Amino acid sequence: MKIIFPLFWLLAIGPSSFGQVLSDSIRIGPHFRSFHFIQPSANVSGASLVFVLHGSGGNGRALMERTLNFIEEMKTENAVLVYPDGYKNYWNECRKEASSLANKENIDEEGFFSAMIAYFKVRYGIHDRKVFAVGTSGGGHMCYKLAMTLPGHFRAITAIIANLPDAGNMDCLEAGKAIPVMIVNGTHDPTNPYAGGMMQSANFRMGMVRSTEASFRYWAGLAGYRGDPLKTTLPDADPEDEKTIERYTFKEKGKPEVVLLKVIGGRHDYPGDIDVHWEAWQFFKRQIEED
Repeated sequence: MKIIFPLFWLLAIGPSSFGQVLSDSIRIGPHFRSFHFIQPSANVSGASLVFVLHGSGGNGRALMERTLNFIEEMKTENAVLVYPDGYKNYWNECRKEASSLANKENIDEEGFFSAMIAYFKVRYGIHDRKVFAVGTSGGGHMCYKLAMTLPGHFRAITAIIANLPDAGNMDCLEAGKAIPVMIVNGTHDPTNPYAGGMMQSANFRMGMVRSTEASFRYWAGLAGYRGDPLKTTLPDADPEDEKTIERYTFKEKGKPEVVLLKVIGGRHDYPGDIDVHWEAWQFFKRQIEED
């Protein structure tokens, strides 16, 4: 792997409803990989670094526009938000049967994320023990890959509407190291089946995935948990969305926290009761507070 770092085409895209957005790229092997971020204030030394990952077929700028409320809420937090772009709009995650070019060309995602972490550490002084990732759908699968293959680089991850690939569809070398993980999945998701099975849509097939419960138990097992998690029900803040949320939590002193938000009636979308990205940040903050 050859990394050219830094490579500047730093571009001020201009003011928006949430402040100035900057874009840059890093060359990883033969490819320039791009990312977008909210310009940090002058005093962010020791800040958290939060990667927000788009789903299959998306891009970082479009996800920024979908998460304006989250970006606004994060203004008062000591964190740098980064929205990377997948390779040709897709991630090379752990699904062996994925038909994307990112998977077929075996794009070096570990190199990309490692280089971005180094970039923000050099330029903005982020804390290398406060690096997090939250992703939706294909971005959630990418978060699983980061937790599996770069557990020493990430303090915690959140995967939204994503289950782990099953054994026959697994295309990652698993480090087998426990880190804090939160999963947010809907019980009526036709694309990422809650009970496991073939992950597909009208345009692609991504192979078999485990059930949400099995995905949850995978991370809980790595952390050394046995028995049943603590169950709580979140307030139904948006009755019109016809969804409710149950929270299942494994949390003991000296062990990574593992959480499942089970969205009853949820499909391949976000529930109206919570801002899932803000919920992810609250989960990440708990890990910081316990350090």
